[in-house]
Amino acid sequence: MQRRHLIQFAAATVAAPSLTAFAQSYPAKPIKLIIAFPAGGPTDITMRSLADNASKILGQQVVVENKAGAGGTLPAQALQISPPDGYTLAQIPLGVFRLPYTTKLTWDPIKDISYIINVTGYAFGMVAPTDGPIKNWADFVAYAKANPGKLSYGSTGVLTSPHLTTELIAQKLGLQLNHIPYKGNAELNQALMGGQLMAGSDSTGWAPLVDAGKVRVLNVWGEKRLPKFPDAPTLKELGIDIVQNSPFGIGAPRGTPPEVVAKLHDAFKKAMEDPTYVAALNRYDMLPMYMSTAGYTKFAQDTFATEKALVEKLGLMKTN
Repeated sequence: MQRRHLIQFAAATVAAPSLTAFAQSYPAKPIKLIIAFPAGGPTDITMRSLADNASKILGQQVVVENKAGAGGTLPAQALQISPPDGYTLAQIPLGVFRLPYTTKLTWDPIKDISYIINVTGYAFGMVAPTDGPIKNWADFVAYAKANPGKLSYGSTGVLTSPHLTTELIAQKLGLQLNHIPYKGNAELNQALMGGQLMAGSDSTGWAPLVDAGKVRVLNVWGEKRLPKFPDAPTLKELGIDIVQNSPFGIGAPRGTPPEVVAKLHDAFKKAMEDPTYVAALNRYDMLPMYMSTAGYTKFAQDTFATEKALVEKLGLMKTN
């Protein structure tokens, strides 16, 4: 027993300088940052701005890779087959925390991701084409009640926050809707403009369409009205007791050295403060939403529990 302890101590002594040296030389090559939605949408545009700023701070390029689909959970899944060396990072949307309740997984969203930093969150709402029959929220509800299952709305994917929140709204109001999922904001906007949908639920990726007069905002889901769309009521103002915002941040594979996590945290925190990033967020009524490594890890643990309650309420829990 004593000999085994001595061997373990010797191994740790040898490994420690090597880990320190690795952290000091990190990063020695470009870093891949996988995001959960397609190019051209609000997530892509804002995260590319953040990545550009972080590249200057780290002295290596942070390269954005788009991996859309599966409700925004593909980047987190990619971490499970990536080495924990700090060279593969992923955006972590809220859908990651509800995944184990709806799908059989071989990994754990809490134990198998190193949470680095939270950077922002989505502002959500529902819109309808201006040339369609729905002019306001009262029209939406009236049409849905008169035509069960016929009011078509699109979202950015099955089990995403836009999808589940809309279904929760429908449940509260006794509505039956026709959900049509898309891979991201760009596809959803095309469907809205192509007359394929009567409404859309999304983050404020629809803002340019509102500015162009092509869609109107029926409601927003935050605690307060959005400054850019002051005429759009909140769900609470409409008598629906729901507030939905969706913080997201950056994670790495489990086992990433703490020194590397700290270096990444500090670089992205500084990148968040750059005016170019703040301007990119403002374009979509988003704000910097900082959480430290410890704070973001605690948020992940708490959200994992609250998302279970939402999935259960909607009757979407997987069966064993």
